[in-house]
Amino acid sequence: MTKLSVNINKIATIRNSRGGNNPDVVKVAIDVQEFGSDGVTVHPRPDERHIRYQDVRDIKKIITTEFNIEGNCREQKFIDLVLETRPHQVTLVPDVEGQLTSDHGWDTIQYKDYLTEMITLFKNAGIRTSIFCDPIVEMVEGAKKTGTDRIELYTEGYAKAYAQGDKESAIAPYIKAAQKAKELGLGINAGHDLDLQNLGYFSKNIPWLDEVSIGHALICDAIYLGLENTIQLYKRQLV
Repeated sequence: MTKLSVNINKIATIRNSRGGNNPDVVKVAIDVQEFGSDGVTVHPRPDERHIRYQDVRDIKKIITTEFNIEGNCREQKFIDLVLETRPHQVTLVPDVEGQLTSDHGWDTIQYKDYLTEMITLFKNAGIRTSIFCDPIVEMVEGAKKTGTDRIELYTEGYAKAYAQGDKESAIAPYIKAAQKAKELGLGINAGHDLDLQNLGYFSKNIPWLDEVSIGHALICDAIYLGLENTIQLYKRQLV
């Protein structure tokens, strides 16, 4: 069964908007685990506009499920944080400074040498590696050559096409990319704009999916449905 990792960045955004510690990000990390999440994802950025570097350290102390840290490995501060906290998984994302949200995967051909160096660094520290990847067969093949353990399929394109009503066209490139990854022995994660409307179809068509990481939509749903109930609703889409 595909695992659900809850990205709690939006909780930190709310906290930071007023100062203080309400909501308590560490308590939320504890709660989402108790509510049935298979993991916790955070994506610290240099400006710490949501998750702070200290949050990562504090969450590592209480984690009982899987801990996934996403981020830009071009930032030395990020590299140092990952090596210090040693999460179960690090997901490398090709962000630029000040980027609002991740919006593309790596060019695994152009950056092969660089990615290989970074992946080797993290794997030597005993950390499973995953890299953000667009649903392009050539990019998946390039990812394999870097030595990464997994790819994370960037799913914004799927979500937009699905919302326009063409499910088959929306999922087609992702099936091809996932099939190639499976053929090459790569694990497969997915994330970005997955929600209660489109997640089930995605999961059904890629049944060998290892993990999805979902934050924005899940936290928005939790405002109306409650966090515990929402986590269970998302997990039902992955059966």
